Amino acid sequence: MAMDSQIEPRVFISCREIETVVCRLAARINEDYRGRKPILVAVLKGAFIFLADLIRHLDLQAEVEFVSLSSYGQSRGTSGKVEVVQGLCADIRGRDVLIVEDIVDTGLTTNFLLNYLKKQKPSSVKICSLTSKPSRRKLPVNIDYLGFEVPDKFIVGYGLDWDGKFRHLPDLCFIKEE
Repeated sequence: MAMDSQIEPRVFISCREIETVVCRLAARINEDYRGRKPILVAVLKGAFIFLADLIRHLDLQAEVEFVSLSSYGQSRGTSGKVEVVQGLCADIRGRDVLIVEDIVDTGLTTNFLLNYLKKQKPSSVKICSLTSKPSRRKLPVNIDYLGFEVPDKFIVGYGLDWDGKFRHLPDLCFIKEE
């Protein structure tokens, strides 16, 4: 399945396993937000596939918003500096907000987003992340709804990319350099 002459993604979490976890997370979110109308804030671009699958399993009148943040550039590691590329369009004051993330890594981006959202005075903010790499944490993050804890390897697929590549893969994959 080599897609680049020097990089080969290796499946470590299958699309079937992902689907099972998405259904489990949606069931918990449905229970916790029953009777409420949360705003799901997805972090572009990586979380869009997870958000699409998650929202199809929600029995809520949820709204969707997107933010685009940047901290990686073209490298495999975070630059440490987070910037808002595209902010929210909706007013979240007094609303329940659920951040939908593809991965919580160092915690820098997630903490930046939490602070950005809290300045807008929502009634609550929780985090739903498909994956988490606690071994790389620089700042603590409380993930309310977590799919998978993953080791400190570079992950692609199911929306996650490396320099724009591999986002389309249906599974979560490690990158193995040849």
